[in-house]
Amino acid sequence: MALRSVVYKAVLQVADMDRGYYAEHSLVVARHPSETDERMMVRVLAFALNADEELAFGRGLSTDDEPDLWRKDLTGAVDVWIEVGLPDEKWLRKACARAARVVLYAYGRTADAWWRQNQDKVARLDNLQIFRLAPDDTAALARLAERNMQLQCNVQEGQAWMGNGERDATLTPERLHPSL
Repeated sequence: MALRSVVYKAVLQVADMDRGYYAEHSLVVARHPSETDERMMVRVLAFALNADEELAFGRGLSTDDEPDLWRKDLTGAVDVWIEVGLPDEKWLRKACARAARVVLYAYGRTADAWWRQNQDKVARLDNLQIFRLAPDDTAALARLAERNMQLQCNVQEGQAWMGNGERDATLTPERLHPSL
């Protein structure tokens, strides 16, 4: 018998001073049986950092041809394709061919090694942005995971603070590609 996804619900208040975006989102996040709290919460953070009324969670781990998050235009074309983790370079090329803009949030203890291995391979992908999240920061983010969450996320000057009233995490996504 296959294990089923666990449903998490979150009310996420986003105050993104960098983009001038302020809104509350009710999220339903399906956590795949093989997914950790850390990965799920990085997906929630990715939502907050790119929050938009049209941004939606994809089927992610359960489907090979959908991203973790995406925003489509009215014609169904993909405007933004968002991934979390350390995907294969071929997967990133495929995503860049399907979307106007691709954003990757690389995290985990092996993110630096992954970047060194893939840096030259992704250099020519003009519509790709890659951000690295520090392992200690994403571990703190994972501690916010609960089945029913009330979260606040403030973004200012490239730094994100996410909290639930009892615990919080401060994250500074480091831009790897394109380099500034």
